[in-house]
Amino acid sequence: MAGIIGRKVGMTRVFDEVGNAVPVTVIEAGPCPVTQVKDEESDGYAAVQLGYGEKKAKRTTGAEAGHAAKAGLEAAPRVLREFRLGPDQAVEVGQSLTVEQFEPGDRVKVTGTDKGRGFQGVVKRHGFTGRPASHGHPESRTPGSMGPGTDPSRVIKGKRLPGRMGGARHTIINLQVVRVDAERNLIFVKGGVPGARDGLVFISK
Repeated sequence: MAGIIGRKVGMTRVFDEVGNAVPVTVIEAGPCPVTQVKDEESDGYAAVQLGYGEKKAKRTTGAEAGHAAKAGLEAAPRVLREFRLGPDQAVEVGQSLTVEQFEPGDRVKVTGTDKGRGFQGVVKRHGFTGRPASHGHPESRTPGSMGPGTDPSRVIKGKRLPGRMGGARHTIINLQVVRVDAERNLIFVKGGVPGARDGLVFISK
């Protein structure tokens, strides 16, 4: 199938059949109802639109409620996301996708928004070493010289400087599915994924 929407529960470890400890991220994903199916003829590309969660009625617009009603849903989804469909994949509006579409050993990519850390300096943001720390140096964490003097007499574009850190969307590819718990809608992915606990993540093959 195309993919699934979920939330990051946290990290733990599981043991394989040999006894090795495997670090995993636990994601609670789905079930995600199919709210719309797009095809080459009408939309120019093949994709499926999935929903996740439910919105309160007082926070739902008329357009959102009507869109959900066409898919046979009582409440509008809190999140909508499109996933591209392959040539041999077929889904129908109203169908629910679960973690059962994944199997241990599958390779997936996970997209999430990493933690926002606010305005940070170059030592934390870019890993600069900093200035000498001995004898009470007054500026031990400053970026240092800005650039050339006479020519070109300006700071070159792209120089790593202090600024806003985090809060951006990132995708980690080629992650391995270690375990799937269909009863609890859980999927265990080897390694870490972007975002804080309870953050939204999008999983696709």
